[in-house]
Amino acid sequence: MPEFWVASGHHLTRLNGQGRMLVTDELILAWLARPEVLPPADACAAERALHHRLMKNPRAKVSEMELTALKDPDARENWRFLLSLRDRLIAAGTIEDGYAQIVAEGVTLPQVFMSQLVQLILRNALDGCDDAQTLRAAECFFRPQRSHIKEDKLLLADEELVQLHEQEMHASPLTAMFSGGVNSLDVLGGGNDWTYWSRSDAHTMVLNFGGDPEARRGMADAIAAFLRHMLGLDCTVAPEMRAENIDLRWFIGLDPAGTAIGNALWNGQPMPATLVGLFRLETQDARIRPELRGQPVWLILGLGTDGAIRMKPQNLLTGLPLAEPVLN
Repeated sequence: MPEFWVASGHHLTRLNGQGRMLVTDELILAWLARPEVLPPADACAAERALHHRLMKNPRAKVSEMELTALKDPDARENWRFLLSLRDRLIAAGTIEDGYAQIVAEGVTLPQVFMSQLVQLILRNALDGCDDAQTLRAAECFFRPQRSHIKEDKLLLADEELVQLHEQEMHASPLTAMFSGGVNSLDVLGGGNDWTYWSRSDAHTMVLNFGGDPEARRGMADAIAAFLRHMLGLDCTVAPEMRAENIDLRWFIGLDPAGTAIGNALWNGQPMPATLVGLFRLETQDARIRPELRGQPVWLILGLGTDGAIRMKPQNLLTGLPLAEPVLN
């Protein structure tokens, strides 16, 4: 089976008996090497000493005095976030349990750390998946997407990659003209799926979300895999092509725009954003509230005013109509 998302660090973890990821020294060391944490050339001696000590012992306790000694306030903040995340995950026992607790408690962490956790969890949940459409759609969970309309079809490209192209265009219009910018990126489908594996960490394939039914099916499968892995929820998720005669008895916004759309529809108000994805979730799980058993849960994906999609996978964990919370 080809590897994918190697940069997630999944290969640095070990699994417990339930298939959840244990926090290893190797994984912590990889986080210590992240650019947000790696001391820059002008870092103070205290920061360099702290980093050196943790590289030798990644589970070492760090006192508040050591953090206060760091001269750069941004460095102090970054270290506090990283160490808080490390200690929470170690205390929880697994990456999945730690993420669930962070979501349940509403802990504020930088988006880069939350995205790292979601990518790790999806990499574990989708281990063995050989469907490129599902994997590419799953990237939307932890990497913002920029929309692009081509031949009346909605395409989704990695936002960071789009920004790099835009910077290149401003820096060198001639180079951008010859490179073709975002239009030069390959759109997944039509027989090129096999190339996804070699470029999965580069995020260079465009998702034909509006023109290829397989892209929406891939998103539905990624959602189901995430819920199955995190909540043990046996469910089916299917894309709906038309938003007609929908009973919004219960819905979950997959992103802020999706939440705003659902709230507006519930209150009979005009649509505040563009609807780009609607999914029907069905489950017979006994944990569903009795009055909602047998009813679908509608998952709504919208497009932000800036043309971007920024999914909030934590909404899937906190938004289901469960009689008792499962995140504790």
